[in-house]
Amino acid sequence: MSETESEPAQTPWHRYVRAPIRSFSRTETGGAAVLLAGTMAALIWVNVDAASYDQVWHTTLSVQLGHRGVSQDLHGWVNAGLMTLFFFVVGLEARREFDLGELRERRRVTLPLLAGVAGMLVPVGLYLAVNAGRHSAHGWGAVMSTDTAFALGMLALVGPRFPDRLRTFMLTVVVVDDIVALIVIATVYTAHLKATPLFVALGLFAVVLAVRAKKVRRGQLYALLGATIWVALFKSGVDPVVIGLGLGLLTYAYPAARPELDLATEGFRQFREQPTAALARQARAGVDRAISPNDRLLQLYQPWTSFVIVPLFALANAGIPISGHFLAKAATSPIALGIVVGYVLGKPIGIIGTSWRVAAVTRRRLRPPVGWVAVAGAGTIAGIGFTVSLLIASLAFTGTDLQVAKAGVLAAAVLASSLTWLIFRLTERLPKRLRIIALLGRSQAIVDLADPVDVERDHIRGPHESLVTLLEYGDLECPYCGQAEPIVRELLADFGDVRYVWRHLPLTDVHPHAQLAAEATEAAAAQGAFWPLHDLLLTHQDALRTPDLVRYASELGLDVDRFRDDLRNKLGAARVASDVDSADLSGVSGTPTFFVNGRRHHGAYDIASLSAAVKAAGARATIS
Repeated sequence: MSETESEPAQTPWHRYVRAPIRSFSRTETGGAAVLLAGTMAALIWVNVDAASYDQVWHTTLSVQLGHRGVSQDLHGWVNAGLMTLFFFVVGLEARREFDLGELRERRRVTLPLLAGVAGMLVPVGLYLAVNAGRHSAHGWGAVMSTDTAFALGMLALVGPRFPDRLRTFMLTVVVVDDIVALIVIATVYTAHLKATPLFVALGLFAVVLAVRAKKVRRGQLYALLGATIWVALFKSGVDPVVIGLGLGLLTYAYPAARPELDLATEGFRQFREQPTAALARQARAGVDRAISPNDRLLQLYQPWTSFVIVPLFALANAGIPISGHFLAKAATSPIALGIVVGYVLGKPIGIIGTSWRVAAVTRRRLRPPVGWVAVAGAGTIAGIGFTVSLLIASLAFTGTDLQVAKAGVLAAAVLASSLTWLIFRLTERLPKRLRIIALLGRSQAIVDLADPVDVERDHIRGPHESLVTLLEYGDLECPYCGQAEPIVRELLADFGDVRYVWRHLPLTDVHPHAQLAAEATEAAAAQGAFWPLHDLLLTHQDALRTPDLVRYASELGLDVDRFRDDLRNKLGAARVASDVDSADLSGVSGTPTFFVNGRRHHGAYDIASLSAAVKAAGARATIS
């Protein structure tokens, strides 16, 4: 049933098409740039007019409800209020990796978890060694945590071309130290703990767990409970940002399922037939139910945290009056030196050393998902401890000590970024095969495709044997599949050794002619013309009725009577149904959905994104 065609001609792709899942790496890069801009703005502002800088951030803002309320200055609202949303997004992203990413194989969590713990303990030990016997020793918490947004953003800027696995490894490591750092903030750096509001917060969190166990999906209810817990924690003396991470980690991520999509389609169809406010609300609710809460909340809040909240945090916290005297003092201060040594040396020692030790002890049954050079880069970039480090420093120090600590945090971020850049630039000088092994390692990728490619059965364009297979589940009436077709053809023209596979997934609830079109290509396949008709139908998606299909068969020189009979007798129905079943097994519910060497491609399917995925898969295949 499979056939091979000559290499298709290169066709310009029409437009950039985004998949439902956000392009996180692009946001990270842009967010890192805006964060740097916020840091520079704070430094310039405080050194031009320190009085106005202090005046703005010490302005009091109160939220009152009757005689009760919350009152703190703008600096406090940024650190304890807006940063709660930042940690909520960190939790969402970690949960997504746990449910859908590399970490859904639970054994893969162990190594980065241990590396994250060691990546905290070693810096703390170095800081305490530098500050032994001094009052500044109590600031050890300032060297624990990596800044998730800043580190991942800088990694996107200075890191390798194959960032996905490295990003996942990094995310797990930094989420571990974020969790521990927030626990430290809540316990060690809480001066006056009040038991009653703390118990109220714990009780309300138990309510959240109970509501979640009942699978209640009312976002307003969770928002109300989260806000109430935040107030209770604030009143208890515990830094309330911890609730953000907790709620994020509790928010499920899952692919859209066919039954929910069918219900959403039916809801919209009812609204189309009778456009009333009640049916509009019902249709909107159906769409919301089809998408996981994690997806919806990430899309809503992640740009705000990257481009507004974290840069605003930098603006509020990175202001340091710089002078020759201050720089001389910071250069010799045990606080600044402890922070720099802890982050720049302690983080990579802890992360790299633990990763190597775990791999050795388990005889490589547990090993990093990337190569050892990439692990080294993860260790050095983890030395960026901006947000949480500044947060803890502001709790541990005051006055000049706080300014010196901030200088140490900024210096560590610069040194860590520079060291990471140097590691990856030196790696580029290695021979190609060694470079790939150094960056990607030899760990096996997770395979999402439930039904492997069968050269005797599947429709294949390109070589039957190839290091890289690009498989698409498509619908011949789907406009997005039509937009993806020239992109796929351009990709195959650029990579002549890529094997392309098409499987049917007619979305009959929204595309009434998709099933018939799919069966028509199978009727054409019986005469050795699957690909010619496939290509023709994707360019004539507005004309897929039976007379149109028969006309196309005639234009292609097929035996029209045989084609018409095969179509009438539904010769290809079983084959199409088999493809649909395989899509269901692989969790595919929309089109187009791409798999690269069995791994589901998340993100955009423009030529740049698919080419990067193909290159990465090819690189991994050459060393496996």
